[in-house]
Amino acid sequence: MQPRSDPDSGPESHIGGVPSGSPRGGLRSLCSPAALTGGLTELAWVGAHVLLYPFGTRSEQLRPDVRFRPGAQSPAVRALFADDPLASRTPVLLVHGLVDNSSAFAVMRRSLRRRGFGSVCSWNYSPLLGDVAEAAHDLADRVEQICQDTGHERIHVVGHSLGGLISRYFVQRLGGDRRVDSLVTLGTPHQGSRWANVVPAPLIRQLRPGSPLYQELAEPAPGCTTRITAVYSDIDQMVLPTSSGRCDHPDLGARNVLVRGVGHMSLPIHRGVLDEVAATLAGLRRTVSTVASLTAAVA
Repeated sequence: MQPRSDPDSGPESHIGGVPSGSPRGGLRSLCSPAALTGGLTELAWVGAHVLLYPFGTRSEQLRPDVRFRPGAQSPAVRALFADDPLASRTPVLLVHGLVDNSSAFAVMRRSLRRRGFGSVCSWNYSPLLGDVAEAAHDLADRVEQICQDTGHERIHVVGHSLGGLISRYFVQRLGGDRRVDSLVTLGTPHQGSRWANVVPAPLIRQLRPGSPLYQELAEPAPGCTTRITAVYSDIDQMVLPTSSGRCDHPDLGARNVLVRGVGHMSLPIHRGVLDEVAATLAGLRRTVSTVASLTAAVA
């Protein structure tokens, strides 16, 4: 399922402050055509995801596929890597969100391979996870294994929801920036979510705004070399307020990308988000102005 991008849902990238008028608030956001379309897409994808869930219970092993290389692909794919032909060979690791598994990336995995990325795999952490730092240490082991298996010193990571927060903790607090070139987070509560206040579970308590976890992540992180891009939506049902999906740490220099009318679970399948992730991993988003409007491709 790859829904066409709504004209109002094209990503807007920015560093620091929120672009003017974004995200829309309250009923205006929920009643917009983009939000209504996004809500229907969200419902359809959740239903499809339930069916796919059993097929994602095991982490996908990294199997480089020589068929998915720019030299054997369309001119559009070759153009994606024109500035850095070797970018397609960098391994890409996908990290899912809470109470989920690698099936969340069924569409993105196929999309990245079609766009020329030859080494894409996923990682499942324990559904009984009780601590973000614990998962980050496990992620570190997985990344080291990928580097040993492929001979690459650095990889790319894409994390959805909690997976993005685990990945950020790894690069920011555990020295993971030595191994991770680019980190893209999708719908990640970088500043917590108010929903966490209603669930007493230990892991969920860590996601409360101002928790010890977020106080630790707010500490200085000088010299972190990972390029971080945070994609967030103005109607994200799980990240409240939706602006918490931005990564605003002053030492990280994260690039924040707002998409409109895309539900939390739909972020990994939305056409505009897929295009943005591919362009970011290909190195086409290294430089960005304070506010830059991007048009989501319909390919």
